Formats: sequence, structure tokens, C-alpha cells
Amino acid sequence: MTDKDKDESKESKESESTNPNPSTKSLTAYDEILLDKIGVYYECASDKLLRYSPRAVLVDLEPGTLDRIKANRIGQIFKPDNFVMGASGCANNWAKGRFTEGLEVIDEILDIVRRESEKCDCVQAYQLCHSLGGGTGSGLGTLILNRIRDSYFDRITAAFSVYPSPTLSDVVVEPYNTVLSVNELIECADQSYTIDNEALVRILTDNKVSTNAKKGFGQYNELISYVMSGITSSLRFPGQLNGDLRKMSVNLVPFPRLHFFVVSQAPLLTEDASSNYTKITTQELTSQVLDSRSYYVNLTPEDGKFLTASVIYRGAKDDISTFEVDKEIAGVPYQAKYYGQFAPWIPNNFKYSLINVPSKGYDSNTNSIVNIPMTATFVANHTAIKDAFRIFMKKFKQLYKKQAFVHWYYDEGMDEENFDEAAGKISDLILEYQEKTDVVVDIDNLDGGYEPPDLSEEDEDDILGKYLNNNTDDDDDGGGDEEEDGDEEAGGGDDDDEDEGDPWD
Repeated sequence: MTDKDKDESKESKESESTNPNPSTKSLTAYDEILLDKIGVYYECASDKLLRYSPRAVLVDLEPGTLDRIKANRIGQIFKPDNFVMGASGCANNWAKGRFTEGLEVIDEILDIVRRESEKCDCVQAYQLCHSLGGGTGSGLGTLILNRIRDSYFDRITAAFSVYPSPTLSDVVVEPYNTVLSVNELIECADQSYTIDNEALVRILTDNKVSTNAKKGFGQYNELISYVMSGITSSLRFPGQLNGDLRKMSVNLVPFPRLHFFVVSQAPLLTEDASSNYTKITTQELTSQVLDSRSYYVNLTPEDGKFLTASVIYRGAKDDISTFEVDKEIAGVPYQAKYYGQFAPWIPNNFKYSLINVPSKGYDSNTNSIVNIPMTATFVANHTAIKDAFRIFMKKFKQLYKKQAFVHWYYDEGMDEENFDEAAGKISDLILEYQEKTDVVVDIDNLDGGYEPPDLSEEDEDDILGKYLNNNTDDDDDGGGDEEEDGDEEAGGGDDDDEDEGDPWD
């Protein structure tokens, strides 16, 4: 083909283009929508090349993990200066990451956080992804949260915490690390999304979820990324009814300490293509995300109640409507399988958001990333989360009762008070969740319990007389108090003269 033929074919393709808003950057109108708020999580390094780098800090006290990320195909998008690594690791010891090894790199981490924050127009929140089983994610992770909370106390701190599996465990001291970490999350996190490794394994095996990663932790990370993408979608894309992390905190956290959330995602594409035979509707989506088998943490819904809940729907305007979602959300608390599971003393405790950009998923049948017409992400504040805390608290007590492995923590500067304080706080948290579960509200007598005094029978003269009498009594009492004070002061001086050697008497 000659150059003339190429130019003619190019002109014919441009004339056949159906893009109503052609862009000078060779982007479609849909691409412009996706890039409209890309600055929320990315920084544009080059406008001509459209090169973006994430606003992220990658931290590990063992250099091997970060070296693998750098060598990965996706590692090139991160800034080389935003990698912070230690030399020796934490050896699965929370105290090393919190008090010794972590303190050596915390200043460098905070400098990067400060530098990235100063480039932002308006910082809303700081997100942390970490695991609670090892030493770096638990110890150094909570140290970072504490320092960020001290420096940026008016910003939201959100933690996506991966809890160790009760049965699939390869670290003996996981109960210690988890208890000490949750103790810190109670105070320094505004939102804590609870993710259980065992629940992720169950979802992958039972539903045969199709993931881009064939095996290993990549499969679990992909499931977590679906939830993270859904929760933050309202920050990145336009919607009919939008929200953000601060609105989510206001609507989902009724009490400061009860900020541990249960999450789920639907639909999840399967390997056997069974999802192709299910029509995706608003009702089906809501039913799937509310199903306890879809939760990213193992719990029994009957053991608690929903304090608050939120569903983030994603889909094009033609596929999902506000009327259908309103109708479905309003009827959920009255359905037979959910009746009585919502706290009656919190009215309108079920909210939702609508995002007009559909989500993506991996289709193993075509080996490609595809658009999913409708998806839903569920976030709930459920009191049954106390069951997850009880499981690792039980293992913690079994180890701590025999003082097993505690000498490794004592060598890093800890003592018994640290363990006792952490166990006490989590026990109080479990009791607080239980109290909110057992709250009983008398619907027929909501105004009972307090009756204001009836002052209609008293006239102005009676009230004025009481006031004058009270002032007269106060004046009389004041003179007596001064005399008594004078006597006590003199007596104190005599006591000092008699015995100057014992000031505590």
C-alpha cells in the first residue's frame, strides 16, 4: 500500500468516526469522563504523553517484596522516590515494627506523605492497606496511622486491614500481633474495613471466582481491589447520587469506637460462566451483597444487628435507575430474611450511592478485562463483627496465659501493661457491640422516662422570693466557710511545726 492509499484510508476512518466530541488528545468522550477526576489518586507527570503516577507510598521493612514490585510490569508507574524499605525486617514481631525497626524509617515515610499532601488541593483522607498477622503491617502500619493522625488530625484515616485466618495460619504469634494492632485501630482509625483471609479463601473456592492472577496472594488482592474500587468510586466518577469517605463516616459510625465495617461485592465473575445465566437486576445485586456468604469476614448475622449500612451501585444511567434503587432499599428491612436484623432505634439507617461509570472484571473465558453492566459494593456496621474479635481474643488468652513467646516482645521494650491494656480495650469493644445488639426500644412509649417539671402554678412573686432567699442563704454560708478555712490554715501550720519530716501526713 502506498502512502497515498494510507492517507485516503485514514481520512475515510476519520469521516466514519461516530465520536460526537472529538478530542485533540485522541481521547473519546468516555475517556474524558474517566480522566476528569483522575487527580484524586494520580498525578500527571506529562500532559503530552498522558503519563500518570499514583499518589502512594510503598513501605516494607524487608526489601525483597518491594524489589519484586519494581520488577513487575506495573511497578514502573510508581515513583522511585516513594519506595521506603528497611534492611532486616520485623521477624513477625509487632514490637519491632512499632518501637525499634519502624522508628528508623518513620521520618522518611512522613516526609513523603507531607510532600504528596502539599501537592494536593484538598486532602480528604489517608488510606492504609496492611495485614495484621506479620510484624511490618501490624506494627509499622499502626505507627504510620498514629503519626498521620497526630499531624493531620482533621482528615479521615481509613484502614483496609487483612486479618489472619483462624485456621489457615503460618505464624504462631499472630494473635499477639492482631490484638496489639486492633488496640491501635480503635483509637487512630476513623474507618476500619475488616477483611478475613479465611473468608477470601471461602469466596474463591465456593464461587469459583475468575481472577487475573492464577494462584497465590494475587487472587486475594484482586478480591480486595474490587471492594476498594467500589468504596472510592464516588470520589473518582460522576453519579446520580454521589458521596465520599467523610459522608460515609457520618452515616455509618454512630459511636466513635464502633467503626469496624463488614464489606462485600457483587457480582463476581466465575470461571464456569454460570454468571452469564443470571440476569443482573437491582434486586439481584442487593440480595447478593446482603448475603452473609458474600461477606469478606466470617460471621453469623443472627448474632447481631445492622447499626448502619450503605450500598454503592455502579452502572450506566440506562442500566440502573434511582426509582428502582429507592424501592429496593426501602423494602430491605421489611423482607422476611432481614426482618429484625436492623437496629430499630436508628431510623433510616440504610443509605446508597449511584455511580454512572460501570466497574470492570476479569473474564477467564475470553482472557480479557470486561465491563460489568451493574455492580454493587456493600459496607455495613454490623454488631456481629464482635465474633471475629472473640476468635483471636480466645487464641490470645491461650498464649498469654502461659506467657508463651512474650519475651520476644519484652526484648523490644514492651511490658505486661501493653498486653493487658490491649486485651482490656478489645474486651470493652466486644461488650459495647453486645450492648448495642441488646438495646430494646419501646415503640409505643418513645417519650417515656423523662417528665419536665410543671411550673405553670408558680407566679413571678414566688420565683422572685425563692431567688432572694437563696442569695441570703449563700451570703450567710460564705462567711462561715471563710472562718473554717482560716482555722484549717492555722491548724495546718501547727502540724507542719510539729512534724516537718512527713509531708504526706
